[in-house]
Amino acid sequence: FIKLVAQEFNVMPFTTVSENIAEHLSRINPEADLRRVNELLEVVDLVPFSEEKVKNLSGGQKQRVALAKALAKEPELLLLDEPFSNIDTFRKNKLRRNLFNYLKEKGIACITATHDAEEALAFSDILLVLKEGTVETFGTPENIYNNLNSEYLAGFFGEVNQFDDQFLLPHQLKISEEITNINVEVYHSYFRGDHYLIHAKDEHQSYFFKHNLSLKSGSKLYLTPFGK
Repeated sequence: FIKLVAQEFNVMPFTTVSENIAEHLSRINPEADLRRVNELLEVVDLVPFSEEKVKNLSGGQKQRVALAKALAKEPELLLLDEPFSNIDTFRKNKLRRNLFNYLKEKGIACITATHDAEEALAFSDILLVLKEGTVETFGTPENIYNNLNSEYLAGFFGEVNQFDDQFLLPHQLKISEEITNINVEVYHSYFRGDHYLIHAKDEHQSYFFKHNLSLKSGSKLYLTPFGK
């Protein structure tokens, strides 16, 4: 059978987290039900809140309860609509790993609607990209990422640099020590933790590329795609 976890949480606010998860279990074997509830509390990282009333939880915690509740009576197909939208980033990363690894271990098929490119690349076997209700592309994450054939598709993964019929992401563009036909002026450097995203412009368009240092606004330089 199929279970759906929508953005509106299907939870019972006046019962505990454990009672929510156990709602649709058989109750024929209480010990088995308890093991199942505890297993899913681990998956969604809610063990310390097992006896907490759901009405007292945050939005992100309620979303995790809804996920566990949908998995309690193991479905053949799980439908997820932006399943991590209310969850803090530092918890989201662990939860995504836990959930998708669990689904693979149990052989549960899953269709997820997401706007998160990192999530789509890391956890999908097959990607289907929609544009205004029509299919833009369909395939493995690796094949799609390495064959970006439209600005819309490339834009899902980050800032886009267009060269004729090519669409390049920031990591595919670099500073050239030689003169090229891409002569730009640095506009701004955005700190991204392990690198800077450099925004540069020529008289026609903007360019975005990664660099290990912040570059001074107004600096003039030449760019070239990697491999050239």
